Amino acid sequence: MVQHLFRRLKPLVKPFIALTLAVVLVFGFADSAWAARAGGRIGGGGFRAPSRTYSAPRSYRSPAGGGYYGGGMGFPFLIPLFGMGGGFGGLFTLLLFLGLANFLVRTVQNAQLGGNEMGGANPNVTVAQLQIGLLANARSLQDDLNRMALTANTSSSAGLTQVLQEASLALLRHPEYWQYATASTTQTRLLTAEQTFNQKALAERSKFTGETLTNVNSRLQQAEAQAALPDQGELTNAEPEAYIVATVLVATQGKLGLPKVSSTDDVRQALSLLGSVSSDRLMAVEILWTPQASGEALTADELIAEYPSLTVI
Repeated sequence: MVQHLFRRLKPLVKPFIALTLAVVLVFGFADSAWAARAGGRIGGGGFRAPSRTYSAPRSYRSPAGGGYYGGGMGFPFLIPLFGMGGGFGGLFTLLLFLGLANFLVRTVQNAQLGGNEMGGANPNVTVAQLQIGLLANARSLQDDLNRMALTANTSSSAGLTQVLQEASLALLRHPEYWQYATASTTQTRLLTAEQTFNQKALAERSKFTGETLTNVNSRLQQAEAQAALPDQGELTNAEPEAYIVATVLVATQGKLGLPKVSSTDDVRQALSLLGSVSSDRLMAVEILWTPQASGEALTADELIAEYPSLTVI
């Protein structure tokens, strides 16, 4: 009876073993991929119209001691009605000239701010992005970015400016590991800048399997550390084609042009331009990197699949 049952079950033993191995391999690979492609994120900011100081229209007293006369529509005067005497024509011409000059100056200033029909409320905004693929041996970059995420003040303009400067410096310190890069700029207006910025940020975040360390607008979130995988060692023993990808995304008032990236000099220039954006122009910033955990890396296949726009430098 037992032998008969064994003979009936014997054809099922090999498929069962194969299925078990497949499940172990699939779930083991999923855990490894999740760890290797998890990302970190630092950033914050807000999109608002630049503040403008309001100056009340000046008033003028007539030479004869009459009343005050204010101005409107950019002209600091109204035609005096009393007390002008024989000098009416000359004074009127002078006031008209001053008012016209004032009006022209205001018009030029509004045009420079991108105001035009909106009176300076919709200025030009540049959304700039720089992405660098580094050899995974640049493990201190992960440590620097992780430290920044844990300590940075991302709720103030000064804090975000410091984050941008430190992240740019951290990348500038590793030129020997730069292998791939790409840069882009989008010129837009304030009313559409936030949407453009968010679209670019979401596109990069969607490439992560998860965000294991984030500090956005001073909200710090950190996933629990996973146990080290048995086949992961120090990066010095890693395969040659292992990478880290870092992305710098910036929204700034006015125009900012990044060079077309084809060499390390272009990357250096782009980082310098981004890192030098002043706090009064900086509107929003995000620093993203993957893998987030020190000691992990992307494979060459993952790099090609998720970051096809990167070019060799």
